[in-house]
Amino acid sequence: MKLTTILFDLDGTLLPMDNDEFTKGYFKLLVKKLAPYGYEPQKLIDGIWSGTAAMVKNDGTKTNEQAFWEKFSEMFGEKALADKPQFDEFYENEFQNAKTFCGYNPKAAIAVHTLKEMDFRIALATNPIFPSTATESRIRWAGFEPNDFELYTTYENIGYCKPNPDYYREIAKRLGVDTEQCLMVGNDVTEDMEAAQKAGMSVFLLTDCLINKERKDISVYPRGSFEQLIDFANKLL
Repeated sequence: MKLTTILFDLDGTLLPMDNDEFTKGYFKLLVKKLAPYGYEPQKLIDGIWSGTAAMVKNDGTKTNEQAFWEKFSEMFGEKALADKPQFDEFYENEFQNAKTFCGYNPKAAIAVHTLKEMDFRIALATNPIFPSTATESRIRWAGFEPNDFELYTTYENIGYCKPNPDYYREIAKRLGVDTEQCLMVGNDVTEDMEAAQKAGMSVFLLTDCLINKERKDISVYPRGSFEQLIDFANKLL
């Protein structure tokens, strides 16, 4: 089946970053914002992780936003729901400072625009654990505009997460393509390569900010730089 559609991961793929550094910096900003509202720092961080775990386990019966806030409010009660506007304000304002924990690679935009010129459809398959405001900000930090992508996932608009293969199947369904027509480009061996392959997609491992927590053999994947990605896609035409 002919390849028609390329999905890109964001963090560590189009947007260079060290995940641990970004997470620490992000939590520091969030704690500073929410502490005046009575959130003890470590409990707040634990609550965010618990809410994230609930999103990862989500089976599509609710949005990830609903899954997160149900779990988070279990820990903090109705107060958490009442404070949701403070979280929204954080992503609109203080979260913008998290850009300093990310890099920038102009080759990312060049690659995406080159692939568009080759008539590939382009979507953004970033793990939907952030609100749209945060996702759109990170898209811009990487040198894009949200409308550069035919579709991008946020915690409001989907009910699955990586590494669930159903996340990839749902994206293909929304785009109106078979998974066999899709190529997933990402930097995480488990979340991007294995999960997308299980859904029936082809894959390309971008190695600039490689994540391989289980130390799998990456020689089984087409892999390399943005330039090598373009060469790979060209051969698939």
